[in-house]
Amino acid sequence: MTTVQSSARKTLVLAAVLTAGVALHLVLLAGRAVALLRSGEPVGVALGAGVLILPVLGAWMVVSTWLSGIRVARLTQRLAAEGGLPDVSDLPRRPSGRVEPDAADAYFAERKAEVEASPRDWRAWYRVAHAYDLAGDRRRAREAMKRAVALEAEERAGR
Repeated sequence: MTTVQSSARKTLVLAAVLTAGVALHLVLLAGRAVALLRSGEPVGVALGAGVLILPVLGAWMVVSTWLSGIRVARLTQRLAAEGGLPDVSDLPRRPSGRVEPDAADAYFAERKAEVEASPRDWRAWYRVAHAYDLAGDRRRAREAMKRAVALEAEERAGR
């Protein structure tokens, strides 16, 4: 098993454990909501209805997060099979393990140029998402990865 596979397996186990914890919390919260709804008191019913929204929203967030993770994992596997995963092992790092900011910026500039040269290539968007992540811009990393997922889905549908 490679280091990447081992890391992915550990991440999957951690995600499953955290999901189980959240699911338990949502079930307990839903139980409280039902108890409030059954109270028959106007305030209890109103609070119960409000509290019942939280587990529904929580379940939607958990499902959408898992679906997103599955889609990104599919892209990662496909890119790995093609030998196109980003390799940043040669970039200088801080003692914390984070890539030096100047190196991350230079790496990002290269990935951005790839996207500008091939704006419909999901692989370029995947790599620019990785570059955003290295630079610490998680919001843009998520946006770029969503773009990569959408482009890859279009590519698969076009086959």
